[in-house]
Amino acid sequence: MADPKGFLKHPRADAPKRPVDERLGDWQEVYAALSAEARADEVATQAARCMDCGIPFCHSGSAGCPLGNLIPEWNNMVRRGQWSAAGDRLHATNNFPEFTGKLCPAPCEAGCVLAISPDAGGAVAIKRVEETIAEVAWDNGEVVPQVPEVHTGKRVAVVGSGPAGLAAAQQLTRAGHEVTVHERDDRIGGLLRYGIPEFKMEKSALDRRLGQMRAEGTKFVTGCEVGVDLTVAALRERFDAVVLAVGALRGRDDRTIPGRELDGVHLAMEHLVPANKEREGDGPSALTAEGKHVIILGGGDTGADCYGTAIRQGALSVTQLDNYPQPPTARDDDLSPWPTWPYVLRTYAAHEEGGERRFAVAIEEFVGDEQGRVRAVRLREVSVQRDADGRRQVVPVSDEVQELPCDLALLAIGFEGVERMPLLDGLGIELTARGAIACGSTWETTARDVFVCGDAHRGASLVVWAIAEGRSVANAVDAHLTGDSRLPSPVHPTALPLAVA
Repeated sequence: MADPKGFLKHPRADAPKRPVDERLGDWQEVYAALSAEARADEVATQAARCMDCGIPFCHSGSAGCPLGNLIPEWNNMVRRGQWSAAGDRLHATNNFPEFTGKLCPAPCEAGCVLAISPDAGGAVAIKRVEETIAEVAWDNGEVVPQVPEVHTGKRVAVVGSGPAGLAAAQQLTRAGHEVTVHERDDRIGGLLRYGIPEFKMEKSALDRRLGQMRAEGTKFVTGCEVGVDLTVAALRERFDAVVLAVGALRGRDDRTIPGRELDGVHLAMEHLVPANKEREGDGPSALTAEGKHVIILGGGDTGADCYGTAIRQGALSVTQLDNYPQPPTARDDDLSPWPTWPYVLRTYAAHEEGGERRFAVAIEEFVGDEQGRVRAVRLREVSVQRDADGRRQVVPVSDEVQELPCDLALLAIGFEGVERMPLLDGLGIELTARGAIACGSTWETTARDVFVCGDAHRGASLVVWAIAEGRSVANAVDAHLTGDSRLPSPVHPTALPLAVA
């Protein structure tokens, strides 16, 4: 069993980062490389802080990990130095633990019992342990292709190659189906490839996992927009089932801001995608922050990704704006009681590298020059309120207007749902009021033999939810094609994370 006093013996220690000056000179991941021995010792110590609670909220589907990762079990294995067993246990519930270990904001840590009180020293460093287990498994050659012994003769098309589509494809391939992943971009990976900057996850980690999937038998087709390059009629003819994992890539815009039409005002993904393509060797980005004053509207993950990218590109200044007031540094039990996701100030690695964050402000106007390019933004202090119908309203609270220089403005204010595409029209699928694709209890859409998972179904969400939905839809498709399935199904289509009403 675990050491029930481990958290009293050992303080929490997150992975060490490289010095700021060093990491700003390249695009490599921000964390420092440790020797295999030092890494194993440090992470085993962190795993020893886990108490193996009687009720482990960390892997509760509503309050912690939707994948149902058996966190106390692999923590105890790591504590004992049983790295191979820990890798097996981790991969039993998660197809891509190196992705979640690098990218997931870790609702499991928010649900850790040690997160109840600051006196406990903080939650177990679950994310660090998870990522290290995955890397040790790769280093030791223990992540090998799992080729199915029996083939069903059924063919499945997966549309979209983000984490949900890849998880569904790998599970269905291992169940013996012939799976082809269709991706409209020139490379596989979706937002893992072109949305996540290299300094958060080097693409070698993605390519390594894709190599395993190819060896298992999954086929990949790039540069193929299903519904255009591959017609719906051909899709229906060639495949017995279709999984839609097309994401929720329709970026939220705000055309009500005067000056929004000026040159130099862009949605966040218009900046991140070409920056990532440049890192892939496709030539200089057409939208660079080099030598520019950059304003980022939006305080979430995407805004932080733009922030770190702009700094590395050589921006003169970077300022990130948030309509909301600065969150508290510690959990407020009235706002977000344990084990819900805490409303606290989140500082990303990029915020340590320069620039400035400003809270409770809004852009009143983008100011242009004679050539129609943005040159400044005008700001006012604001308060975010709700009207009688519960709609969000940003209300000015000051008459003072501040002007900041701006050569590049990036709107990172979220996503509105699935992009309109010929595929959905051809299948006769309509989007919900939230811009999502609806499904029944078996993940099947209103179109026969067509299933949905990930952000396309849930709306823009976490990588861990995408993988959980991909695994669950694989179970549903397998049962649909064969009458039964032994694949795991960690979440139901209606599952939601625990939240304060």
